[in-house]
Amino acid sequence: MNYGKEHTLYFLGIGGIGMSALARYFLSRGVKVLGYDRTPSPITEALEKEGAVIHYNDDPELLPDAISLVVMTPAIPASNKMLVSIRQAGIPIMKRAELLGELSKEHFTIAVAGTHGKTTITAMIAHVLKFAGLKITAFIGGIANNFNSNIVNDNDSAYFVVEADEFDRSFLKLSPDIAVISSMDADHLDIYGAHEQLIESFTLFAGRINQNGLLIAKNGLDIRSDTRQISYGFNAKSEVRAANIAVKEGRFSFDLILAGKEPQNLVISVAGRHNILNALAAATVANALGVDAALIGQALTHFSGVYRRFDIHVSNANHRYIDDYAHHPEEIRACLTAVRELYGDQKITAVFQPHLFTRTRDFLPEFAQSLALADELVLLPIYPAREEPIVGVNAEALLAKVPMESKWLCQKDELIPFINERKPAVLVTMGAGDIDRFVEPLTKNISAW
Repeated sequence: MNYGKEHTLYFLGIGGIGMSALARYFLSRGVKVLGYDRTPSPITEALEKEGAVIHYNDDPELLPDAISLVVMTPAIPASNKMLVSIRQAGIPIMKRAELLGELSKEHFTIAVAGTHGKTTITAMIAHVLKFAGLKITAFIGGIANNFNSNIVNDNDSAYFVVEADEFDRSFLKLSPDIAVISSMDADHLDIYGAHEQLIESFTLFAGRINQNGLLIAKNGLDIRSDTRQISYGFNAKSEVRAANIAVKEGRFSFDLILAGKEPQNLVISVAGRHNILNALAAATVANALGVDAALIGQALTHFSGVYRRFDIHVSNANHRYIDDYAHHPEEIRACLTAVRELYGDQKITAVFQPHLFTRTRDFLPEFAQSLALADELVLLPIYPAREEPIVGVNAEALLAKVPMESKWLCQKDELIPFINERKPAVLVTMGAGDIDRFVEPLTKNISAW
């Protein structure tokens, strides 16, 4: 992929977290980067400051001349006027995953897959390898706090670290040297149809690992593969595992046990047993690459998380406020379980914005069970993203299923006044839609209570 200063790349959906990382990669190499997104955002504003030219109208007249390549996200509908015009003009088009696959072919690649945890694991691996002094390029599906970015971009990188997304079967464009699989819970059934097809897709992904490569998987996952495997988890049979898990002064502590190495007691800044599992995955990768065990432990204690992954915004004597990207029943369960371990003696109020009509429909009972782990629930309307409404699938139907007395349906414009009136001791906001726009005002208000 030898694009240079004489080339122009055009990104359809440039404001997406994965698309923007690729745009930044090419900007750093002097390539002209232009793009379209539906609305301005902090990401697009940052890209414009870095040199990208972006517009926000679906108007083919705004397309630049002499486009070398169009990069698009699967979220762009076929009816997009610019996409129609680009296809009619015969301009080369690649999906984001295809371009990432082509780039990674030229490097030793570590690809992180899983229905949950892949963003945090990718960020952790990038942080540990950088901490150890290795040159890397990392494409992260979130803003990693240690880098304040969704990309790490060293020249002459020895390793590529990439997030391998199962949505739209994107990860089947990658051919990694090391692959991580953290989970294979049912999701994206609008794409896969059934859980069995999603599992089969993960099996195909494992089959794309390069010869003499390595598969790192959470203990208990049933993955058919001829590739050499290493397991991680809490089970004593795991080759990399955690033991003696405890909460000390509001932080999680555990013993990191790498095969053949002395156990290390770590205290990490990111909360929850799910993040201990994420740390084990990152440690397994680094250990396989020959990073010193003591350095791995030190790096993990300095990992400061990913934006909207169990972000603690307020923690004082009277109030706590956590925001999380959780949008799947298992992610909600992991988030609320971690909150309970940290603040179990206090009442927990959860605010959840369901994401997608199809996901809400497909997992209605599971959502209800997970949300019931809170003491109180505030439910926002479903965030549709790319979908049209489905008859009978709405927040009211989900709320009715949650076995809880203290539960409310709330419109978005009512949320701030509602929370201000109730002043919960522990507040958790969760969702993958636009619920993040409430983080700043809630943080400001709760800090002032």
